[in-house]
Amino acid sequence: MAAGKEIRGKIKSVENTKKITKAMEMVAASKMRKAQDRMRAARPYAEKVRQITGNLSRANPEYTHPFMQTNDAKVAGFVVVTTDKGLCGGLNTNVLRAVTTRLKELQAQGQTAEVVAIGNKGLGFMNRIGAKVVSSVTSLGDTPHLDKLIGPVKTLLDAYTEGRVNAVYVCYTKFINTMRQESVIEQLLPLNADTLHNGAGARDWDYVYEPDAPAVIDELLLRYVEAQVYQAVAENMASEQSARMVAMKAATDNAGSVISELKLVYNKTRQAAITKELSEIVAGAAAV
Repeated sequence: MAAGKEIRGKIKSVENTKKITKAMEMVAASKMRKAQDRMRAARPYAEKVRQITGNLSRANPEYTHPFMQTNDAKVAGFVVVTTDKGLCGGLNTNVLRAVTTRLKELQAQGQTAEVVAIGNKGLGFMNRIGAKVVSSVTSLGDTPHLDKLIGPVKTLLDAYTEGRVNAVYVCYTKFINTMRQESVIEQLLPLNADTLHNGAGARDWDYVYEPDAPAVIDELLLRYVEAQVYQAVAENMASEQSARMVAMKAATDNAGSVISELKLVYNKTRQAAITKELSEIVAGAAAV
């Protein structure tokens, strides 16, 4: 019964794995709801900042913020948002594949790239492919904090303001629903005037400024860009928990199927051994 003992050991091992994946599935399901609520709660703030900024820029068309100006630099900036942990299906693989494709396109055009990595998986991947990582942030936990994101992202924002970077893109996984997440690469800078004015209202609004209109617009546009990055991180975290829940459920189901197959093999092996022993007993009795 050496073979039977080996099969029992495999069954026990798969059962232990099934318990772990089931527990991870339940934890991810619990965190998923909170991550989705956090993601949805961040949307109205970014929308309101965009509307106010659009109204201000309409009322002051003579002032153009550096974030809305273009330049001829040969360097593009990427904010790559991934997860710190694995076991979430193809979530990170899909977004990193999209980033790699865009980097190859820029390289074919004679441009280079600078990367800000948010998440341990993206940081490790960018270092492996030899990309220039100018800053990074990892270990964000289950709740993103804007103060941890501002510093690394400001590296690219300052580079764009100084004219060393011609565009800034944010790459993340957008949450569609629990079963579907989509990898996207959105242009963060330069800001599109149509995007800001969309929803700003048909009429031009004016305000009482303190200290002046350019200072207020500068501050609002910076807050808007920061809100967009925070929203991307919040979307990615919601996608992470959803993808992990689905992946762990699939792993639990597969473990159950493997256990059923192993038990069937074990029963066949045990039955064969019993049949062999009976045959030997009957043969011995007949010989006597």
